[in-house]
Amino acid sequence: MTYLIDRRLQGKNKSAVNRERFLRRYKGQIKDAVGRAIKGRSITDIENGEKVSIPVKDVNEPSFGHAHGGVWEVVNPGNEEYQKGDLINRPKGGGGSGRGRAGNSDQTSEDDFIFELSREEFMNYFFEDLELPHMIKTQLTATTEFKPQRAGYTVSGTPSNIHVLRSLRGALGRRIAVGGNSRKRLIEAERELEELLVAGAPLDDPQVIELKKLIHHLHTRLLAIPFIDPFDLRYSNRIKVPKPMTQAVMFCIMDVSGSMDEQRKDTAKRFFILLYLFLKRVYDKIEVVFIRHHTAASEVDENEFFHSRESGGTVVSSALHLLNKVIDERFGGGSWNAYVAQASDGDNWDNDSVLCRQLLVNTIMPKVQYYTYVEITDGPPQNLWEQYAQIPEYHQHFAMQKIVTPADIYPVFRELFKKQPK
Repeated sequence: MTYLIDRRLQGKNKSAVNRERFLRRYKGQIKDAVGRAIKGRSITDIENGEKVSIPVKDVNEPSFGHAHGGVWEVVNPGNEEYQKGDLINRPKGGGGSGRGRAGNSDQTSEDDFIFELSREEFMNYFFEDLELPHMIKTQLTATTEFKPQRAGYTVSGTPSNIHVLRSLRGALGRRIAVGGNSRKRLIEAERELEELLVAGAPLDDPQVIELKKLIHHLHTRLLAIPFIDPFDLRYSNRIKVPKPMTQAVMFCIMDVSGSMDEQRKDTAKRFFILLYLFLKRVYDKIEVVFIRHHTAASEVDENEFFHSRESGGTVVSSALHLLNKVIDERFGGGSWNAYVAQASDGDNWDNDSVLCRQLLVNTIMPKVQYYTYVEITDGPPQNLWEQYAQIPEYHQHFAMQKIVTPADIYPVFRELFKKQPK
């Protein structure tokens, strides 16, 4: 058996194989370090790498040594004071002339082991225990799927892939091509011999004998051509082609009415960014649609969605009507996985909140894969929250959470997309 060992160096003379082994071995400590790092960084910087530290005591590995065994006597040269069995007192005092006050502990310590996680490694740990509910593609690491497809024939392969008909056809063509001249000359020689015999030539005639030798030689030559040769074998060839991957569309709906101040809008933006990063890791192709609303809703680009200063009253149903229209016109037919994230302070016209609940229950929820609603307010739940709280009774893929401060964004996100028990 042959073993292939990849000893190519990866970036700064670090082996990729050893790095993967290290990450697997200290997975628990790295996850804790990533959790600590998340608390100290902005969500807009969430997909960058991170330097994490692990206590040295956690990375110590056991080592094996060989004991001397038996009874050993050691003679130390220059000893004029001690005899065998004497106890040696510990020396008093110590060296060093440093300034400053010393600690009261006699324990020594070592610095933590610090290393840098790449962007991909950091995001793997960041999203490891999260998932998108009701989703078709479940892998968190972006991979390209392939499917086998027939692509003609090849001259090499496994015996199970031999194409018998194509191999026999090739063998027949080879025999015809190789023996063509001999077969043609054989027919001519047999015809000449038959003409001589009909004309009365004796069997011992030199010309008749020569023709018989030629005919025998040509027959032997044709019989020597193998029926099938390894050169004739053809194998069914199959190649892997990229398999069409599921695609997703992310709808970002944000209330920009007068009651949504800049701080609440900024909190909503951060939540959308976090959701977008999560979806990008799951789906190979993703479209993002931005819908902002006050009394009227409009589809805008990302820059206008995040930076426009337009505001007004609040009619949430206008955004839901536009959402339903966009899904039907551009993302229908079951080929898109639709995810909706709605952010609002919960303030809405009383009658309109009832209409929003009806729109979601009867029209929108059957068309989307997951719908999340976050209410950004530090006060009591508003009328929109009270109506939305009834939707999970009809559709389990509707989730809602409340955000008070920017520090709540990540915990709320994890609560919305935590892995469900199987």
